[in-house]
Amino acid sequence: MTLKKKKKMQTPLFNLCKSLTSSLPSCHNHNQCFGFHNALLVPSICDFRRPNDGDGRRIVAQSYNPNDGNSRPGNKGKATLKGNKENIWSVDNEMAEKEKRKGKPKGRRRGKRVAGGRKGKYGRILVSGTMLIESETVLQTQEPVIKPVWRTFASSVSGIWKGVGAVFSPITAEMEPIEIGKKNENLYDCYTLSRIEALPSPSSSEIQRKINWVTLNPHGELFQNTEIKEDISVDQTGVDSRLPKFESFNLKASDVMEEDSMGDEPGLVYFEDGSYSRGPVTIPVGEISESNYYLTPTFKFEQCLVKGCHKRLRVVHTIEFANGGADIQIMRVGVYEEQWVSPSNYEDQSDNDAPLELKPFSQRKRTQPSELTGSWKVFEVSATPIYGEEDGMELLGESSETTPYVYLCTEALNRRNLPESSASFGEEEMIDMQDVSVMWLPGGVTAYVDVKKDGVLCVGVGWYSDEGINLVMERDYGLDGNLKEVRSKSEVKRRWTEEPK
Repeated sequence: MTLKKKKKMQTPLFNLCKSLTSSLPSCHNHNQCFGFHNALLVPSICDFRRPNDGDGRRIVAQSYNPNDGNSRPGNKGKATLKGNKENIWSVDNEMAEKEKRKGKPKGRRRGKRVAGGRKGKYGRILVSGTMLIESETVLQTQEPVIKPVWRTFASSVSGIWKGVGAVFSPITAEMEPIEIGKKNENLYDCYTLSRIEALPSPSSSEIQRKINWVTLNPHGELFQNTEIKEDISVDQTGVDSRLPKFESFNLKASDVMEEDSMGDEPGLVYFEDGSYSRGPVTIPVGEISESNYYLTPTFKFEQCLVKGCHKRLRVVHTIEFANGGADIQIMRVGVYEEQWVSPSNYEDQSDNDAPLELKPFSQRKRTQPSELTGSWKVFEVSATPIYGEEDGMELLGESSETTPYVYLCTEALNRRNLPESSASFGEEEMIDMQDVSVMWLPGGVTAYVDVKKDGVLCVGVGWYSDEGINLVMERDYGLDGNLKEVRSKSEVKRRWTEEPK
């Protein structure tokens, strides 16, 4: 089998670092940041490495503890995926890679060694390859859908939200500390209080967001500490009794984790239930010169899934694109689950007395790949951007400052199989990091940055519940670095005992 090669697109790099010596301001541009001052994300990320002399391109999952001061993330171990020189997203054709593996003699796998504690009876898969689609049956072909109304979306996200949050290593999917406590201890969980309000602006309403947070839990992930699990007392909700309750903190007076605004911007794809995918419209890719080798654009990809209108999940990938997109580093994965409490204008009156129904992520079990196998009925709504069509933008009622999107829906029956590779990292293991793309996180959350066989970069998140429902949001970028498609999926597991004929 021959490997098809893609021609490299010549896309100029943007001048994204104005000054390397000035102090870093707060990040007001949600999509593109070079310095994050809060511990949940990453510190300053201006990379001074020269481009590689070789032709290999790679995706790097980088784990970085924000409490290491000014030490470079590059000092820690990296997991790389080497790829074809002609593929801008840095990996070989998937089919060609399978053929390559067939010719290798069986033996000890080459890869990255990750050391950990004993696996124990609670050991489970933390990372794996992509779930395989065994078959797909289209039940309803694509039909056009009316674009969601901005005011409806703004109303859906507005209000007071209480939540929990955590960050995870992009290499091992293990929970990472997010702050150092007063007693010099690592803290692994956080409580959040978000005030989101839609304010009128000259063109349309603008959504303002302010998030306060406090950190807790020096004990790490409950179900990872198998050697001491029997000695831990839990309350009636199954939460470690040593952890303080949400109500014991005054989050209104706590530190501000994030404060920003969101308008009807080009890179935002939203839906009326309040779910959305937010990120850059274009990622700078292409050749670089010696004069700007130090530029390393870093973007935040925030994707939000909504369950039952009053609960939502936000997953934030922080990804760095170095060497003109040749090296893609996953810097941090942050996960937040929130519940709606009250309208934003009732903040003082309600005093946020509603109890928090959410467990901290350290107190939750992880979904396993086997739970997502089998037959699923999938309803999908996709949004495709239209580029360079000014006349089409006017017909769609879009201004020249925004990117128009065409919304389509479809329905299908998919059958998924287990991924080819997986690892628990519960005990010392050897794993080929080329096989890793999906992180299996606590609370039914999956997060993945994957490159498909046609070279499309996909940043996706999933949210599985025990009722057999899996919500998915995926964001695709083509070889030219442009946003190609955003997909919102509702998947329902088929629970019949026999497959339909």
